[in-house]
Amino acid sequence: MHPLIAERWSARGYDATATIADDELAAILEAGRWAPTWGAIAPVRMIVGRRGDATFEALVGTMRRGNRSWAPAAAALVLVCTTNEPDDAMKHDYGAVDAGLALSQMILQAEALGFNGHPMAGFDKAAAAEAFTIPAQFRPLAVLAVGRIATDADAVPAEIRERDQQPRTRQPLDRVAFAGRWGDPFQ
Repeated sequence: MHPLIAERWSARGYDATATIADDELAAILEAGRWAPTWGAIAPVRMIVGRRGDATFEALVGTMRRGNRSWAPAAAALVLVCTTNEPDDAMKHDYGAVDAGLALSQMILQAEALGFNGHPMAGFDKAAAAEAFTIPAQFRPLAVLAVGRIATDADAVPAEIRERDQQPRTRQPLDRVAFAGRWGDPFQ
């Protein structure tokens, strides 16, 4: 597995003084823009805020308490939106797939630039739609925090530091990849 994937994890202990340059943030957004898209519909749209600007503060205001405890230390927040067409299941479902692909590519680009990307679903989607006057044909799906991991452990609150120090785990491959029928490992 490529090191960018193998070493990637969703940190919470960000350096609250770190910033992100225009070209770095643009590269991350471009990675999302160039993600694969079903039928070339390119449904992904993004609302982008940098720590200290009104967009960033409005995004923080939509977050649930747990994310609000650490995400304000990120250098940037990106609200990822996609199609909202519940009457067209294919567009609705594939729009979500496209958003996931865009998030994944943005996370890997952030990692390649020395940042950490942490995707979040813990925010008030209706409040985000209202705050940014998102048209009804789009829906907020996730927020991506982009920041530099704090190198000074003492600068990070203890509860966040403890969560970041927990081992990164996933289900074993034979429990998630099947062949022939559900439950039969592919190998």
